[in-house]
Amino acid sequence: MLLLSGPNMGGNELKYVTECIETGWVSSVGAYVDQFEKMTAEFAGTQYAVATSSGTTALHICLVMMGVDQNDYIITPNITFIATCNSIKYTGADPILIDADEKNWQMDLDLLQEFLENETEQKNGACHYKKDGRRIPVIMPVHVLGNICDLDRLLGLAQQYNLVVIEDSTEALGSYYKGKHAGSFGLMGTFSYNGNKVITTGGGGMVVTNDEALAKKAKHLTTQAKSDPFEYIHDEIGYNYRLVNVAAAMGVAQMEQLPGFLQRKKEIIAFYKNALEGVGDISFQEVDEAVNPNWWLPTIKTSKQREVLKALNDDKMQSRPFWVPMNQLRMFKNNIFYNKTDRSNHIYQHCLSIPCSTNITDTDLQRVADKIKSCF
Repeated sequence: MLLLSGPNMGGNELKYVTECIETGWVSSVGAYVDQFEKMTAEFAGTQYAVATSSGTTALHICLVMMGVDQNDYIITPNITFIATCNSIKYTGADPILIDADEKNWQMDLDLLQEFLENETEQKNGACHYKKDGRRIPVIMPVHVLGNICDLDRLLGLAQQYNLVVIEDSTEALGSYYKGKHAGSFGLMGTFSYNGNKVITTGGGGMVVTNDEALAKKAKHLTTQAKSDPFEYIHDEIGYNYRLVNVAAAMGVAQMEQLPGFLQRKKEIIAFYKNALEGVGDISFQEVDEAVNPNWWLPTIKTSKQREVLKALNDDKMQSRPFWVPMNQLRMFKNNIFYNKTDRSNHIYQHCLSIPCSTNITDTDLQRVADKIKSCF
């Protein structure tokens, strides 16, 4: 089976994990956690990084620190992985779902601006939804598939309407907008290290920020809010969201290889674009010239989506459809979905991600391309 995006363990992973086991430093305290955080902050161009147990918990703790509660709304894209909306619901808040841009598959900024202009109002320096008066304290853009929208415009709208920006950059490690790394634009950003990401710790996440107080708060809350080094004194509701040292050891080894992984992702997308040029109605996600994406999951758009999916998977080339849009899931079907023509559904019905592990061979890439061509 060719995996869609499998882990590449070709570095010092075994060496570092073995050191953890031999020394006994396998749990939530250890030098590799500190090293992993330092390497991530340096790579992302932020002052601070705080490791968490997953990208989902990283998102949740960011919202907790902003005081988000059940009376609030959070603006986010309708096309995203479920973790984005789950993290919002953990606080009791509700997502406001903005439809996708038909070209880059990110949040449609024209719709966002229209929604903010027509559906919100300012009260006491905060954004509120006109129809019920509920507060909208945060906008959570998602860098879908490692691509990035016009962040200058989004940040300008956020400032104009008093919205805190928390970046769901969990798919965008190694992606840049105008030379600046994803996750470093908002008040806080997040990364995920799930097994299918560009680098992996098996499971894990990270909060990045330039705000020292928020970094300290994130570390405190994710370690059960323990306030005394000896006594079990906890000064507020905390969370067991720590990344363990043995996972961080894997993360350090993966970070050492990250530049090579990113280069291979670029080679993979270049191969597919060349091999599939002019084949049927196949097209790719559009990328603005200001964006340098990590090409996490090369994804094609075609009216023959289901036929191509079946052909690839039947031949053991693991491929997946896009995520079901959030408004189509039963948990969110009654949430606000701001749209004109429901582009999210069109993208969902036509897109599929194809094999792109960083250790895939050119021979296997050709196999994938040939199988796709055979459907046309």
